[in-house]
Amino acid sequence: MRSLPVADPGTPDSRSATRYVWWLATHQFRTIGFGMFFGITWMLTAALMPMVIGKAIDAGITTRDTSALAQWAGAFLLLGLVQAASGIMRHRNAVFNWMSANFRTVQAVVRHANALGATLPKRLATGEVVAIGAADTSHIGNALDITARGSAAVVSLVTVTVILLTASVKLGLVVLLGVPVQMAVVSLLIKPLHRRQQAYRDQQGTLTGRATDIVAGLRVLRGIGGEQVFAGRYREQSQQLREAGVRAARIDSLLEAIQVLMPGLFLALVTWIGARLAVAGEIQPGDLAAAYGYAAFLIMPLRTLAEMMEKMTRGHVSAGRVLKVLRLEPEITGPAQPQALPEHGVLADVKSGLSVRPGVLTVLAADRPEDAIEIADRLGRYADGEVTLGGVPLSAATRDEVRARILVADNNARLFSGVLREELDPTGAADVARIAAALHTAGAEEVVDALPDGLDAFVAERGREFSGGQQQRLRLARALVADPPILILVEPTSAVDAHTEARIADRLGAARQGRTTLVTATSPLLLDRADHVVYVEDGKVLAEGTHRELLAAEPRYRAVVTRSVE
Repeated sequence: MRSLPVADPGTPDSRSATRYVWWLATHQFRTIGFGMFFGITWMLTAALMPMVIGKAIDAGITTRDTSALAQWAGAFLLLGLVQAASGIMRHRNAVFNWMSANFRTVQAVVRHANALGATLPKRLATGEVVAIGAADTSHIGNALDITARGSAAVVSLVTVTVILLTASVKLGLVVLLGVPVQMAVVSLLIKPLHRRQQAYRDQQGTLTGRATDIVAGLRVLRGIGGEQVFAGRYREQSQQLREAGVRAARIDSLLEAIQVLMPGLFLALVTWIGARLAVAGEIQPGDLAAAYGYAAFLIMPLRTLAEMMEKMTRGHVSAGRVLKVLRLEPEITGPAQPQALPEHGVLADVKSGLSVRPGVLTVLAADRPEDAIEIADRLGRYADGEVTLGGVPLSAATRDEVRARILVADNNARLFSGVLREELDPTGAADVARIAAALHTAGAEEVVDALPDGLDAFVAERGREFSGGQQQRLRLARALVADPPILILVEPTSAVDAHTEARIADRLGAARQGRTTLVTATSPLLLDRADHVVYVEDGKVLAEGTHRELLAAEPRYRAVVTRSVE
């Protein structure tokens, strides 16, 4: 059953991945700002510790001044306490930023998917959408998470450079020139990493879609002997994905190695230069200890900057995947000046010539099932067409109003996971009697009675614990509980046995008494109990009347219904 789309007042700018990340940042700028503030405080206190140790050595240990040593020891303790407190707050805000970006992305995609409605499965594979929730949202969250430590790394590098320039111009210049060199080396790997990650992500989405299709159609594949064929294709694509992952991992592992090697070489260089300066008497022993401490400390901000570049790259790739969904436009758009639809009236489809009379049960029999589906989609405004309700075009009304008047229930509908009662009545507006009446009409009472917890039973994903016929009856019951003014049922009994179908056919007219109902079917059981029957051939209405009248007067109708050749 197709659900009402949810309005999305906060749709992000979908023109570029960078703007999408910026849109996320503007919606959580406070926590990002707090994270950056505490991150800078956290890393800056760590940057100042080598200086305090150097001062303690020169002012306290070298001169044997206990008072000065105690003062600098107190300063060191204070820095440690500030670092601990700011580290906690930095981590808290960083995790919040990660989770917020993650779930905002999920919300944006889900809202836009609801707005797209029937357009989404036509334009994008299921695997693409699934992969967004499985991986892309996490990478986007990481891109905002790293802002706290990334900004702290930049401020700390500037601070350490200034301190070293003050103590020794040579050491300061080594840091000033060494950091850009390391960033340049890392940046050489970012572009190929970006390209390979993009290729891996594309293949991952394709493979996920194939896996979803295979699982959904496993019963059919086994029936036609195609299980091994599709398994072989999946295995082949899986190996291609593995190879793409290995190619991306080679660059990633090289990047990780450089993040360790370059800072290590830098530490050795600064320590060697500092030791030579100390031997030459150009700096004090405390300055040498501080220089070594700075060099060891610089490993953290340098690695953080490399990590930031990597996570920003991954986030950029993932944001591009999200935008692939957000850039999709609905096939059916709302009018600039909407009109109100009448409460009652004839529902007419100009293309086929079909007119659904108000308040009666009409069954549409088509020589080709796809023609009936196309007509149902136009009547429910899931496909564009010239359709009117009481003379007012559906295209002149808002989609929300069309959905409130007309409900299309087809066999592509799904049972979602959750409590069965909530599955049958998502709005919670129906009482027990109404749900029981819908189950009775749909012949689904025995399905519920067989469950240990009845209506309180938990339904697994897609209702996989039910057979195809049971699922169909539960979906029919859900449509009847909704009780819309106009109900369009597409082949509602195609998966049930003849005995159950007869019961549904006997009860459906009475259950929908006084309301407009259109059923697409070629079953004689449903056709014989309809108030009005319409026969469609090649997408056009060819004959109308009762089932028995058409059997007697229209040989083409008789051939379709009885499955015979005239």
